[in-house]
Amino acid sequence: MEKLTNVVVEGDLSSAEAVAREAIKVELDPLMAIEEGLVPGISRVGKEFDRGDLYLTDLMLSAEVMKICMEVLLPEVARRGRKVKFRGRVILGTVAGDIHSIGKEIVGTMLMVHGFEVTDLGVDVPDETFINKVKELKPNILGLSALMTSTMNKQLDVIKALKKAGLRDRVKVMVGGAAVTEDWAREIGADAYGVDAVDAIKKAEEFV
Repeated sequence: MEKLTNVVVEGDLSSAEAVAREAIKVELDPLMAIEEGLVPGISRVGKEFDRGDLYLTDLMLSAEVMKICMEVLLPEVARRGRKVKFRGRVILGTVAGDIHSIGKEIVGTMLMVHGFEVTDLGVDVPDETFINKVKELKPNILGLSALMTSTMNKQLDVIKALKKAGLRDRVKVMVGGAAVTEDWAREIGADAYGVDAVDAIKKAEEFV
């Protein structure tokens, strides 16, 4: 357990996969490895970041290490017919026509640190991809990012597509990005506007 915790705390990308595979090799319970090894590590990093003891780059590096370890351990959890307990499930993506990702990635990292299962669809995501993933993954929250005024309307298009597919009432929609405002969020019928990563976490926690 200590190795798993430390590899996350230290942001040791080069050792992440090997440490996770070693846990499986020695027949450590994969669910326990996540909940008692990885989670305490990322929680510690999150607290140190909140206190100002770590930089954002440190936080994101540790989050990447945790993702690598999870990719190794989660199939083992599923193979045993068990599930990891997350606070909620979130899908994130930058809308079609927009290729900016930094803000979205920061929000995704912070959500993961706070116990959410996060699926990041990337940038320039077509409306139909959002719809298909909502159908498939049944998230609590769908986060739509748009940095440019020219792509803001795609947030509205996704919300309209959710309504057309009969999915709007099944998922909370949060919008954000440099071009987005609280007034815009209300105008398009979004459930929340995240002014920054901290605000997004607070509002996500209110939805679960």
